[in-house]
Amino acid sequence: MRLMPILTAILVSLTLYFLIFERETVLAIAQVNPPENAEEAADETGPAPVSVVVETSTAQSVDSAVVLRGRTEAARQVTVAAETSGQVISDPIRKGAFVEAGDVMCELDPGTRETSLEEARGRLREARARLPEARARIPEAEAARAEAAARLAEANSRLVEARARLREAEINQNAAARLSEDGFASETRLANAEATLASAQAGVTSAEAAVEGAQARIRSAEAGVESAQAGVEGARAGIQSAQAAVAAAERELDRLTITAPFSGLLESDTAELGSLMQPGAPCAIVIQLDPIKLVGFVPEADVSKVEVGAMAGARLTSGEQVRGEVTFLSRSADENTRTFRVEIEVANPDLAIRDGQTAEILIASAGRSAHLLAGSSLTLNDDGDIGIRAVDQDNTARFMPVSVLRDTVDGIWVTGLPESVDVIVVGQEYVRDGVPVEPTYREAKG
Repeated sequence: MRLMPILTAILVSLTLYFLIFERETVLAIAQVNPPENAEEAADETGPAPVSVVVETSTAQSVDSAVVLRGRTEAARQVTVAAETSGQVISDPIRKGAFVEAGDVMCELDPGTRETSLEEARGRLREARARLPEARARIPEAEAARAEAAARLAEANSRLVEARARLREAEINQNAAARLSEDGFASETRLANAEATLASAQAGVTSAEAAVEGAQARIRSAEAGVESAQAGVEGARAGIQSAQAAVAAAERELDRLTITAPFSGLLESDTAELGSLMQPGAPCAIVIQLDPIKLVGFVPEADVSKVEVGAMAGARLTSGEQVRGEVTFLSRSADENTRTFRVEIEVANPDLAIRDGQTAEILIASAGRSAHLLAGSSLTLNDDGDIGIRAVDQDNTARFMPVSVLRDTVDGIWVTGLPESVDVIVVGQEYVRDGVPVEPTYREAKG
């Protein structure tokens, strides 16, 4: 067994014993007067301040932006289809060609449609010729009705006269009958009064029959007037029907020529010469790329920051940057993604931007107060919050949480800080809250 390790262990143990348990005796032997306690000594001297580099940052007003991933989309795209049947008699136009609004893309064989149009026009002329004849019947019918009305008035007058005679005959007959009963009138007078009464009754009956005949003539005349008016209406209906037939025949001829609804590019060849087209058969696909739309989907959290009319920009996958204006913001969210469709109109006069390209979209929103800091000045606290270390008025370090607004090539824009703040840009990782610092100020960049 070696002796030296044992002696060394004994010596170390004795030294630790005297330094810990007999400290005052050792200090007294060494003639050192310690303070009453270590805490008071620490309070008297304090920790040495840490040297740090500080920049004074002042808040600035910056434009905020909503960043989206989206795509380009043609302003308009339509499949131009046939509305009638027929054989194509025009040469095809190849895809990629530019067409103006109204340019002929497909033309169909008219067949017998021109003959049908002439036939419809002939029927229209015939219907128009019937109208004057029908109108001429109305005055005749009205004259007949006036004549019947005059006869009715005359028959009514005769009826009144016949009833008056009947009343007079009844009075005379009653008087003659009473006088004959009393012996003051002869039988002959009574017989004459009764004959007169019978004649008056016959006159009333005849007058009533005349009135009924006149009323029948009135009804017949009125029916004639109504018939004449119905004939005029029928002639007018015939004209309208013939006009509709002419319009339909003309429309059918117009459908034979299929034109471009707007200026744009052909995405497909037009129908081949000689092919038979049926209603609904496609002639060609036309897309409009100027202006072009940028389409994105805004999250719920950012939809309040976007307004119609706001300026927006985008960077395409090709590196090209474009600018435009928000023209549409959906009021209804997508059921699956809970996002809102937004459309931005961008000028594309050279048609360089294609339909379906991926784009990174930035939509401008209201400005905010923020600080532009170097990315290296950001740090984390013990809870994992991102922020900066700042210098208080008493030259001590303090952690301040921040929210990152936007990352740029010049630095990071952050919010959540006072209007002016002294930011530790060198040495922030070596201090904690409350630690005294010795700041060295330097001018902030930018």
